[in-house]
Amino acid sequence: MPILVALACAVLAASQAGSPVPGQDGGLTAFVGAHLIPVEGAEIERGVLLVQDGRIVALGAVGKLAVPAGAEVVELSGRTLMPGLVCTHSHVGEPWGADRSSPIQPEARALDGMDVRAPSVARARAGGLTTLNCMPGSGHLISGQTVYIKLRAGDTIEELAYRNPDGSLMGGLKMANGTNPQGEPPFPGTRAKSAALVRQRFVAAQEYRDKLARGAGGPDKLPPRDLALEALVEVLEGKRVVHHHTHRHDDILTVLRLSQEFGFRVVLHHVSEAWKVADEIAAARAGVSAILVDAPGGKQEATEISFETPRILCAAGVRVALHTDDYITDSRLFLRMAGLSVRGGLSRELALQGVTLAGAELLDLDQRVGSLAPGKDADFIVLDGDPLSVYTHVLQTWVEGRKVFDLDDPEDRLLAVGGPGAGDERPFTDCCAGVR
Repeated sequence: MPILVALACAVLAASQAGSPVPGQDGGLTAFVGAHLIPVEGAEIERGVLLVQDGRIVALGAVGKLAVPAGAEVVELSGRTLMPGLVCTHSHVGEPWGADRSSPIQPEARALDGMDVRAPSVARARAGGLTTLNCMPGSGHLISGQTVYIKLRAGDTIEELAYRNPDGSLMGGLKMANGTNPQGEPPFPGTRAKSAALVRQRFVAAQEYRDKLARGAGGPDKLPPRDLALEALVEVLEGKRVVHHHTHRHDDILTVLRLSQEFGFRVVLHHVSEAWKVADEIAAARAGVSAILVDAPGGKQEATEISFETPRILCAAGVRVALHTDDYITDSRLFLRMAGLSVRGGLSRELALQGVTLAGAELLDLDQRVGSLAPGKDADFIVLDGDPLSVYTHVLQTWVEGRKVFDLDDPEDRLLAVGGPGAGDERPFTDCCAGVR
């Protein structure tokens, strides 16, 4: 209680400097009356969430945490408020990387091809998503560098991207095995050849890393710059995590084998048959980004996918996040992934973490997002019911204390519910097209 009193006094003093406008000028805003689901900590039946300068200042129960005088009040009685959703595997904005010239292209960057003005990005906001790992597809052994974005209102990737302490844009490396990256030469025709090609490139990256170390004494001693090997060196040095598409249990073990051989961090994605090798995944201390509905029309590698996978993995000690793979699962339906996990026996607590905090942890963003806690970014969503109910709708999405989606706005509603014009790109309006 003393901590909450001190926080309230601090925000009261700050609020006296001016008259704030909710979510617009950094003033103090109090969201009052909603059922709060902090994800970390017990749920609060009727709560107060205090937000200032894009961050959470305090939260508590109505009657226990006072609303400071001068704060703008947003009344949310009868609603549910929880952290913004974190999707660890998305393709909104079409962030395609590698082309068909080679099966291994770590130098390709999703951020150079991503359209943050695309309707799919706005549609993700309508689903309550606030943080995404946007990545290239899985048709290559290494298809390029992913980019982590926060769904602020912005027009460029630089405005939406998370940044490392040095100012560079945050992201991982997308890799894949199994049938997707197989094909005619130069693509591999077998699983064994796939692993051999990856192993060969990581050996080259080790050699390049060593040459860089030996040449540190002068520019004339450095090897010629190699963008592909630079990206792999970042993986070897732990600066970039591998996000690895993999389905079958034997493919999963191959990923773990390569990870241990070269010492890189890995998050296993999809993992249709992970329930068969849960103990091995836990022993390797690998994170998992799971999906429970995979591929349009199904695929052979996913025939043994199971709603019980998250429960089995969590019981083995694996940290499990959930993802959309949008367009595979529409971002507007992401909360249903948590519901399906509960159907498979996962606890409510871990299922809600799977769409929030667990994903933030796997992206190294849990100090900023994933739960409602003082000091974290004010990324949250407002719902009209329980998040695990199929009948619940996302009413509002807030990012850093600013509203970026509102179901009451006609344009936002169109994105949320669909219909003529929903998600359309801007029409061609050249003078010769006859369109005005």
